[in-house]
Amino acid sequence: MKAEAATTDPRGFTYWRLRFRAWRGNRPFWAGLFTLLGGIPIAYFPYGNLKLGNLTLAMSTTAGAGSLIIGVLLVTLGLTMWYHSLVRVFSGVAAILLALVSIPISNFGGFLLGYLFALVGGGLALAWVPVKHYVPEEPAEEYDEWAPEPDRPGDPLLPAPREGAEPNVTETTAEANGGRNSAG
Repeated sequence: MKAEAATTDPRGFTYWRLRFRAWRGNRPFWAGLFTLLGGIPIAYFPYGNLKLGNLTLAMSTTAGAGSLIIGVLLVTLGLTMWYHSLVRVFSGVAAILLALVSIPISNFGGFLLGYLFALVGGGLALAWVPVKHYVPEEPAEEYDEWAPEPDRPGDPLLPAPREGAEPNVTETTAEANGGRNSAG
């Protein structure tokens, strides 16, 4: 009987888990997931039937088409957050507005379940910021000779006072007479 060695397949479960983790970290994943999950009950409940024995409870409303549109738009916005994270602010605002509109249109926003999911997803999309990888710079050994020091007198970046005029200095501000705009 031949013993099989453990294979180090780079395409195993760990590989795909790490790839998914890297993909998820570069986009507002949870915002998209909550928004997507918020659209499902909003779109489903107006068309769903609940059976209790021989009794069928239909939750359909006159605004069934509006509920379907809101639900499909929320699912689309959730997918947009995943695949086009640059428009996350628009998607987040749109998800919040659609969640608020779903309250009067589709059974109190999918019995508040879809409303809360979409509201949280929209808020997470607005709060998400892409990660900027910090790369420390090498500290400069010497300052450039041409760069002026900010507190050096005669700095070419500051306006010079008029000839023969003393600078007007108060307790709170130092006014530059070179600006020639004085109220009194």
